[in-house]
Amino acid sequence: MAFSVCSNTESEIRLATLDPGHFHAALVQKSMYEGVANTVHVYAPDTPDLDLHLSRIESYNSREENPTNWNTEVYKGPDFFGKLIEDNQSDLVVLAGNNRLKTEYIEQLISSGMNVLADKPMVINSEDFELLKQAFHKADENNLLLYDIMTERYEITTILQKELAWMPEIFGELEKGSEENPAITKESVHHFYKYVSGSVLIRPAWFFDVEQEGEGIVDVTTHLVDLVQWECFPGQIIDYESDIEVYHARRWPTKMTLEEFSAVTKQNEFPEYLYKDIEDNILNVYSNGEMNYKIKGVHAKVSVTWAYKAPEGTGDTHFSIMRGTKANLVIRQGEEENFTPVLYIEPINTNTDYLGRIESSFKRIQNKYQGVELEEISKGWKVIVPNEYRIGHEAHFAQVTEKYLRFLKSGKIPDWEVPNMLAKYYTTTKALELARNSNPSNN
Repeated sequence: MAFSVCSNTESEIRLATLDPGHFHAALVQKSMYEGVANTVHVYAPDTPDLDLHLSRIESYNSREENPTNWNTEVYKGPDFFGKLIEDNQSDLVVLAGNNRLKTEYIEQLISSGMNVLADKPMVINSEDFELLKQAFHKADENNLLLYDIMTERYEITTILQKELAWMPEIFGELEKGSEENPAITKESVHHFYKYVSGSVLIRPAWFFDVEQEGEGIVDVTTHLVDLVQWECFPGQIIDYESDIEVYHARRWPTKMTLEEFSAVTKQNEFPEYLYKDIEDNILNVYSNGEMNYKIKGVHAKVSVTWAYKAPEGTGDTHFSIMRGTKANLVIRQGEEENFTPVLYIEPINTNTDYLGRIESSFKRIQNKYQGVELEEISKGWKVIVPNEYRIGHEAHFAQVTEKYLRFLKSGKIPDWEVPNMLAKYYTTTKALELARNSNPSNN
């Protein structure tokens, strides 16, 4: 049975943005959407975060190519959340910012009859996971849609990795793996100093406080855990109580000087709430973590690492391997790939029968994704993807939003989405709990 949600087909969907402290809030509005009113109500405290958000929206409105046409009405003040609830003039609220109160906001917005599209993570600790469960229950009772922004499902090499994993003539079957050699591994490397929409990204100071942003093991790993579920068990319901076992997790800090902190926040000193994380004038940000777990009997490993700044000409990177009985499907994004994600098919046994089948089987991929080709290399094959499919991380926000709006307008969501969101956040918060118990420093 599909979960039902509010259908708003007779009038335009009214959009609001709540406390947009993260640049992802603006990226949702980098495009216009059919059926969505162009006036967006923003409710936020009067902070530099709000100013940055509004300047990004204005830059999209004023750009030369495909300018947007958003009209922004702003309410700012300490009572911003209560004012949003009191006004009751929004069908959909976008949440992307400080995560300390995010789960509480989600639950109250759902209780007030508003649909919610939330940036990850929707929850950053085990205590708030219980509140998230209540929010999903209320959403189902009240025919509302609560959904998170999983942009990585729209990256082309990940899409092709998933497609190939379900072609037994090429991949075989997914291995069960072990703790030492998981069946699926995903690793993500990020950087605090980076460019977004052509400019150096200015991050709010609270981004470096794990009590407000969340530790790395519950933040970026949300995407990785989601992809493990989405690729290995597409369309299948995952019950976190019976299908997930987290058995190893660890965490460690990225160390940052005041000079580095100032370069990305434009603040000349560490705020008082970060004093707890400072040793010898060095800020320790617990932005790194890894976890090993079993999902439906399959061993998986995900990890995230944050460095301060990428070497010149590079950026955030992603590594992924799915181990099959006939081949491994590997995404690499290193120097050899010019720091662009590239998918490889690496066969286990290169017998004549397998070699003869792969190219004919791959035609199914080529029929679906025109222009995708195979290039034979020493270890197997490299999947050549035309640039037209590489639209970039920022464009994926529009793709997620468009799919969400289709769910909203049709009045239903696939029956696996909600239980799998719960499974995902159970996995990340359980891993944090385990990692902190193993390494209690800076809890």
